[in-house]
Amino acid sequence: MKKKITFSLLLAALISTMAVAQVTSLRGDQEIGANNEVPNIKTVPKNQDRFALNYVNQPPMVPHAVEGYQINQSNNACLQCHDVDVYRKTGAPRISPTHFMDRDNKVLTQVSARRYFCLQCHVPQVQTEVLVENEFVPAGKFGQ
Repeated sequence: MKKKITFSLLLAALISTMAVAQVTSLRGDQEIGANNEVPNIKTVPKNQDRFALNYVNQPPMVPHAVEGYQINQSNNACLQCHDVDVYRKTGAPRISPTHFMDRDNKVLTQVSARRYFCLQCHVPQVQTEVLVENEFVPAGKFGQ
C-alpha cells in the first residue's frame, strides 16, 4: 500500500513538473523584472471613410480621433455632433434610436445611462497589423 502511495506521489510530481515546464507567459521568455517594450500607438487620422460593418448590430467604429474627448456623468463630447438636435447641422451620423431606450425598451427623452459612455462600444478605427491571428470571416454581405 505504501509503495502505491509513494509511486502515485512521484508520478504526480513528475507530471506536474512537466506541465509547469511547458507553460509560457504572455510576456514570452522575458524575466519578470525586465521591462516590456511599449509598442507605438497608431495615430488616428483626423477624418477618414468609415469601415464596413462585419456583423449584424456591430457598433460602428469612429472614423476620427477622439483623444481629449470628455465623456463623464455631466458631459458627453460625442453628443455635441451626433445628438438628435444637431446631427443635421454637423453632418455627423445621428445617434441610434436604440440609445434612447432603457432595458425594458421604454423610450426615454435622454440617452439611456447604459448607452451614454460611447467609447465602451464605439472605438476609433485605424489600419493596423493583425495582433492575433484568426480566421474570422464577416457574416453574409457584411465587410464589403
